[in-house]
Amino acid sequence: MTQVQKSVGETNFKLPNQKSFYRGKVRDVYSIDDMLVMVASDRISAFDHVLPRPIPYKGQVLNQVATHFLRATEDICPNWLMSTPDANVAIGLACEPFKIEMVIRGYLAGHSWREYKAGKRMICGVKMPDGMKEGDKFPKPIITPATKAEEGHDEDISKEEILKQGIVSAADYKVMEEYTYGLFQRGTEMAAERGLILVDTKYEFGKKNGMVFLIDEIHTPDSSRYFYKDGYSERQAKGERQKQLSKEFVREWLMENGFQGKDGQKMPVMPDEFLHKVTSRYVELYEKITGEKFVPADTTDIQNRIEKNILNYFK
Repeated sequence: MTQVQKSVGETNFKLPNQKSFYRGKVRDVYSIDDMLVMVASDRISAFDHVLPRPIPYKGQVLNQVATHFLRATEDICPNWLMSTPDANVAIGLACEPFKIEMVIRGYLAGHSWREYKAGKRMICGVKMPDGMKEGDKFPKPIITPATKAEEGHDEDISKEEILKQGIVSAADYKVMEEYTYGLFQRGTEMAAERGLILVDTKYEFGKKNGMVFLIDEIHTPDSSRYFYKDGYSERQAKGERQKQLSKEFVREWLMENGFQGKDGQKMPVMPDEFLHKVTSRYVELYEKITGEKFVPADTTDIQNRIEKNILNYFK
């Protein structure tokens, strides 16, 4: 992809019966009756900051990967998704979201590794074994919840603290825990079929009519980390970094350019060349993860296309 493709940085639609609008880090969310219209933009965030330039086709990849996995896990737990009338759009039930994310980790990587390297052996009230190195598999997957921050960083929190503070009831937490293990197991199996290892991921849940629903995206490159299975053991044995299929390479680029989301740090702007690299990595991820060929949607008039498809759905 040599020339910069048109991308969708943000949308500002006025939809019929629209009750409210919310702009997340990467999604624009429209509330209509008791439904949510989620537009996956091409914005990309890292270290809880949205980067200045959108990534062509990223929203489409994200939306279609999430749809792929939501459809494939409907037998494990009910989810919010009803329809995807456009490559960048998901429409589903509006649920009352729980104010925590269920983060589950099968391997020592990312945040858990940074904590471990700093000498910590407890994360979110869960003990991590001694003698592990980066990329090692945990004896069994661990759940390390995080509070959902409106702004800034999500914070680690233990199950005990969640229950003590009454953020989630014990009964609802038990359901979320069971769903989290079940979804991670399915995600792990599906990844293995594609020559990948699902390292860690997060799930968000909400409630509607007394039922717990899986909401938001699942098993996407924005919410998950994947290793390539091929050569994993050899790389671990040699103490080499694992080959990843995730957003980590964007974080690494930012760190190399002096940005980690800390106060006073200036966000670097991605040059065209790196932008194309990110797009092709996302496309590679889509194809690797789903086993399907990526068919780029028409981006000549992306805003109009999205709006028209939403309006047609509600007609």
